[in-house]
Amino acid sequence: MFKSLDRFKNSTFILFAGCGLLLLGFGIRHSFGIFLLPISKSNGWGREVFAGAIASQNLLWGIMQPFAGRISDRIGSGFVVLVGAILYSLGLFLMASLSTKLGFFIAASIVGIGMAGVTFPVFGTISRSVAAEKRSLAIGIAMSFASIGQFVMLPISLVLIQKFGAILAFTILSALSLLMLIFSFPLFEKKITKDNSPDLSLKKILVQAIQHKGYWLLCLGFFICGFHILFIMTHVPAFLIDKGLSASSGTVFLSLIGLFNIFGTYFTGFFGSRIRKPLILSYIYGIRALVILIFLLFPVTNISAYVFAAILGVIWLSTIPPTQGTIITVFGVKNMSMLYGIAFLFHQIGAFVGGWLGGRVYDLTGSYNIVWYISIALGVIGAIINYPIEEKTINVNTKQQIA
Repeated sequence: MFKSLDRFKNSTFILFAGCGLLLLGFGIRHSFGIFLLPISKSNGWGREVFAGAIASQNLLWGIMQPFAGRISDRIGSGFVVLVGAILYSLGLFLMASLSTKLGFFIAASIVGIGMAGVTFPVFGTISRSVAAEKRSLAIGIAMSFASIGQFVMLPISLVLIQKFGAILAFTILSALSLLMLIFSFPLFEKKITKDNSPDLSLKKILVQAIQHKGYWLLCLGFFICGFHILFIMTHVPAFLIDKGLSASSGTVFLSLIGLFNIFGTYFTGFFGSRIRKPLILSYIYGIRALVILIFLLFPVTNISAYVFAAILGVIWLSTIPPTQGTIITVFGVKNMSMLYGIAFLFHQIGAFVGGWLGGRVYDLTGSYNIVWYISIALGVIGAIINYPIEEKTINVNTKQQIA
């Protein structure tokens, strides 16, 4: 039986399975923002409770990502994905079932652990299955399906909420997420493909990363990315309702981000093999700061929100291919999943701060303005700190730090 599955383990099937996983994993996760108001109202909570649970979910996702990445680097991502898919589905079911604040936090955290398994370890197997010159493009294609998932799952989630209510909608999404179990099988690797980088102990790998200034700058930039994404994903649907727009406006907003990010992630992966990837990151963060500022300067209407979403969508998850590509170029593919996982931990710390702070500031002031201004300032900082990063393969025989 298992031998018959070997035919599905070439690079094409691996990419297909990875795309399916990212479509479901990211797609369902990106729909959580439209659950904020119905879940909060049905349970009598302020916005901070739901936002705090989702922020904690993302933080735990980040904490677990280096461990999931390390296991994936050593034995392949198939087992990690399989366990992650089970936890993801279980957590969604419990988010529907548990109505206490503590229970909801625990359920959301289980989803976070599952996310660590079904998302970024996939890129390690994809990277090992294709030629070096095709890695950036393959990652871009896979990430574009994460955006397709956002575009597809948001309207589906809204329809489920409208027809069945938020609780049953979570239950249905839990059942749908079980499809990820099927996509895990092509990702079981009999033998981990080696690159030319030397075998190093975990301690030496971590020392390399810690001593590398460019790696720290990537991590700090990723903190900013996480802050932007979770604040916008969690709070903008409610922000638009506060401005007098309908609940469907928030869904369309997030769906447009997903639609336009299909092109954004593909082209950042495509251009990542042609121009300096840290320069791409610098442009992305700078453009984010600019478009947020412009959005706030004009009255909030459906048209202004949708234009903002379209521009933001092009640069939404587009940070991932150049960030991963830079890490692979500097450190090699062998330990990519773990080192990217550490960088992603910074992303999720930023996500925790952005998601929680949005709810906290709103409950205290009745407005998101302070967090919007912080988002603009962080975008400018992100543009500055990514610009000087150089793509140079680290020399493990010397202690020289490479910027």
